[in-house]
Amino acid sequence: MISPLRFPTEFHREVAELAGDFFSAHAHVDTILVVNSCARGRAVAGSDLDLAVLILPTAASQEVQALTTLWQEFIATQPLIHRFRSTGKFTQVHVDVFDGRMVPTVWDDGGGPDSFEVEIGNRLAYAAPLHQVGTYFRQLQSQWMPYYEDDLQRSRLAMVREACARDLEAIPFFLNRGLYFQAFDRLYKAFHEFLQALFVARRTYPLAYNKWIREQVVDWLALPKLYEELPPILSVRNIESPELGEKADALRTLLEHWTRPEPHGHETAQPGAAPNGGPAAPPGNSGVTEGPPSVS
Repeated sequence: MISPLRFPTEFHREVAELAGDFFSAHAHVDTILVVNSCARGRAVAGSDLDLAVLILPTAASQEVQALTTLWQEFIATQPLIHRFRSTGKFTQVHVDVFDGRMVPTVWDDGGGPDSFEVEIGNRLAYAAPLHQVGTYFRQLQSQWMPYYEDDLQRSRLAMVREACARDLEAIPFFLNRGLYFQAFDRLYKAFHEFLQALFVARRTYPLAYNKWIREQVVDWLALPKLYEELPPILSVRNIESPELGEKADALRTLLEHWTRPEPHGHETAQPGAAPNGGPAAPPGNSGVTEGPPSVS
């Protein structure tokens, strides 16, 4: 039986069941996960259905691509998939097959942001298992939750903060050369890096850095005053003006104030929240909490 997830339509549920039947027949599959908006009960009729299929680490390296190809060939023959896609202009079925290896990157000059914390959040912390929870999935949750180890957290935070500060420092240089759109692009990049640093500093896995910002900052991190300062950062009236430099200064102030390393063992989840400050698990999911990877 499928878990009692809060799908927005019967079409979403039927397609999820179809995918569950397909992938559960393969020996290398450990756990089939509903991710993103459907996992969190925030999807609407026109939302995508996003799934992540965890395969065992003992599978051959080419198994991810092989299983993905088999799925694409399978859905091409399924009228249900075609009907589902026809229900909305942007309604799609996204399936990511992954082997559970979460590898943090080391950024070079100009690197960042990356999807390391987003991937862990959406695939482990906020995902909802479709059927049974596999042993490997439980091992990964034990490894990465409630958050990764302190040394990695400190090094990741330092790296992200440095990248954000460097991007902000580049903005006056671009403005002086009349490269206004490049300056804005660097500001937007730094904005994402600030959010990444904010979540790393508070040891909370994010959903995304380009959507659900209010929910994450206000509800999960319990920082409503900070959120009030975020929309103005990207609200630019005249791109060919010193305004972008002023926005960069404002974001630099937020970076220094909100992402400083916290004392060892700092607790950040709001009272009563699920592990990581995220949404609570839907009933019937064996105690597993819900949810790039794509983020709907």
